[in-house]
Amino acid sequence: MRYQNCIFDLYGTLVDIHTDETLSRLWEELANWYREHGAAYTPEELREAYFRTVRDMERGAVPLRNDAHEAHPEIRIEKVFRKLFLDRGVDAEPSLAVRAGERFRKLSLIYIRLYDGAVRLLETLRANGQGVWLLSNAQRIFTAYELRSLGIEKLFDGIYLSSDYGVKKPDSRFFRQLLQDHGIPPETAIMIGNDGVCDIQGAQAVGLSTLYIRSNISPKEPLPPADYVFEEMNLSRVQDILTRA
Repeated sequence: MRYQNCIFDLYGTLVDIHTDETLSRLWEELANWYREHGAAYTPEELREAYFRTVRDMERGAVPLRNDAHEAHPEIRIEKVFRKLFLDRGVDAEPSLAVRAGERFRKLSLIYIRLYDGAVRLLETLRANGQGVWLLSNAQRIFTAYELRSLGIEKLFDGIYLSSDYGVKKPDSRFFRQLLQDHGIPPETAIMIGNDGVCDIQGAQAVGLSTLYIRSNISPKEPLPPADYVFEEMNLSRVQDILTRA
């Protein structure tokens, strides 16, 4: 088997998602929820405080992408929701901040679904004895639940989410963390993703083979010089390549 280990991006590669953090309903319902837990905000105040707090916590981080579904991957977003309590004099337990973040995600979510063939692809790779890994710019308090709800959490040998490490793709440190943790030689592995910078350039910098898929939520960018380039979503063809002897 040419690729003993297959490393996947999540959103835009295996999972189709659309979120909208500007929805009036989101801020109205979230403000009501905060008020019920002792932190009084109007919807407008809460929205302004949320985005201001995110900006403050991200200060000094290198901006790259601004996709809502990635949800500020270099910070732990639950800290934002806890500060919103603290700013109104409520010393909320961390678990309450996590619940606030989970509610926020559900209210901002327009849809989430697997791309056709995603489960079959992951199951086939595992049946072949290939390592199946997830390396995603994402927030654990959002993504862990979404992986479970989509039924794919247990199809990975390891799950790496950027919020846990304070670093995100294309930073080489994030890729190397996975490789070093599991003793994976780069020449035995391939990165599969829909972002030419985060997934493809980042993987190439550490010696991984690469497969690029242009999906409906890929950044608007030229096709990258990956080892394999798909100009549209087709996980059946991806499976053929990854399982080729």
